[in-house]
Amino acid sequence: MRPSVVVNVAMSADGKLSTRERRQVKISGADDFSRADRLKADCDAVMVGIGTVLADDPSLTVKNPDYKRERQRSGKPEHPARVVIDSRARIPLDAAVLIKGEGVRVVAVSGRADPDRVRALGAMATVIVAGETEVDLGRVLDELGAMGIRRLMVEGGGTLIAGLIRAGLVDEIFTFVGDIIIGGKDAPTPADGPGWIREAEFTRLVLADVSRVDDGVLLHWTVKPQ
Repeated sequence: MRPSVVVNVAMSADGKLSTRERRQVKISGADDFSRADRLKADCDAVMVGIGTVLADDPSLTVKNPDYKRERQRSGKPEHPARVVIDSRARIPLDAAVLIKGEGVRVVAVSGRADPDRVRALGAMATVIVAGETEVDLGRVLDELGAMGIRRLMVEGGGTLIAGLIRAGLVDEIFTFVGDIIIGGKDAPTPADGPGWIREAEFTRLVLADVSRVDDGVLLHWTVKPQ
């Protein structure tokens, strides 16, 4: 059984995740960080794309000690499994996601990944080979489901999110909209890549909730079945 997938993003008022140089920008505040940490603690795994790892070097760990204790009391590791989508196995072996905090690591690569890099990663993470030239996200979710992962949080970036949406694999989306404008036609958005051309291809959402958080607004969407 594939896990349910919840996307969590923070974007500027003009729909940008960061600057055109992919430089990390503080968009939300303490309340939204805490909400996202709570969501992460409630999930079995958290996923990002290699672009996010190379740009931000996130650890993807749960930060609040109370949340970590709750996970341990329920028989879970302190941190959810951390999953990186990395077609060519470019992730540095000293990346924070591989070395910080206890827990399971998974790196999904394609058949074009360098075999030596894949072997090196295999000493630090579970490596899933799925797809010939690009990672087959559906197959990855099947593998994660077989590992017992039932709820998966996706934190970016825009290319990964767009791929999951295009494949019909996303169930929920939390979008924090901050009080800044970043601008730039090349700045990343929550759904990067070529996009959709025909209206019939557009993914339709249902607004489940809206609330004011920090100096912005949080939108909770559910995804209509395609």
